[in-house]
Amino acid sequence: MTTTTDPAAEFETHRPRMFALAYRLLGSAQEADDAVQDAYLRWSKAVRADIEQPAAWLAKVVTNLCVNRLTSARARREEYVGPWLPEPVVTGSGALGPLDSAEQRDSVSTALLVLLERLTPAERAVYVLREAFAYSHREIAGVLDVGEANARQLYGRAVRRVAAGTPRFVPRPEQQRGLVESFIAAAREGDVAGLEKLLADDVTWWGDGGGRITAARRPIVGREKVLRFLAGAAERFLVGVELAAVEVNGWTALVARLGGELTAVASFEVREDGAIADVRVVVNPEKLTFVRRQLGAAGG
Repeated sequence: MTTTTDPAAEFETHRPRMFALAYRLLGSAQEADDAVQDAYLRWSKAVRADIEQPAAWLAKVVTNLCVNRLTSARARREEYVGPWLPEPVVTGSGALGPLDSAEQRDSVSTALLVLLERLTPAERAVYVLREAFAYSHREIAGVLDVGEANARQLYGRAVRRVAAGTPRFVPRPEQQRGLVESFIAAAREGDVAGLEKLLADDVTWWGDGGGRITAARRPIVGREKVLRFLAGAAERFLVGVELAAVEVNGWTALVARLGGELTAVASFEVREDGAIADVRVVVNPEKLTFVRRQLGAAGG
């Protein structure tokens, strides 16, 4: 039983973990913030004596709020203009919890969050609780108010559906950073040959503009097509743009600024042979609001 006399202060001690959970469930920093705030409203009205384990109580509330949000989000994302990508989050300062291992980093990677979009809300909740937060099947059953056997079935389906995607390679952090820095150097210098060496033959370029800003509305597939796209983009959009490497979603990413204003965040997926297999670029201004705030606060 909690004995704190300041519920607001106690909630703040749990907020970082609740945000980390909500973001993994929703793939949206702004929606995660909203879900955590909704959880706070429920927390503030709850009878303190009824809450034996605050962390568990809040995790259940946040998870179920997110499951409900995912149900409506699926319909919105089906109507989204162009590819839908998760909102980027700067993670170097611990915004999504400890990311000390490759597995922890991968739990918030853009690539995995994209794969999680293929799951039902319940499957996604079970997968995140099990994989990222090490919940037992019994604990997950309690969070979702389902039987333990049902929780196991949901987890099994989720694992199979995630594994059905393109096999993914998790690089060493220094390997990822070196590749992104090489990409930035080649882009700055207009070194087409250098970029060509970095890209896989079947590389795919994804651009998320949400219909609010110019971006490729369909994935661009193949090294030659991506290079042609980059050459055209450089002429139209990269004049005066500053490029830098920043840890985003657990891995080194590229951030672009024009006149000091953040304009794009690009995440890279690497193959085992060291070539770039996917580039996912968020340019939708609404999706850059959270990371812009982070970079501003950090002076980055």
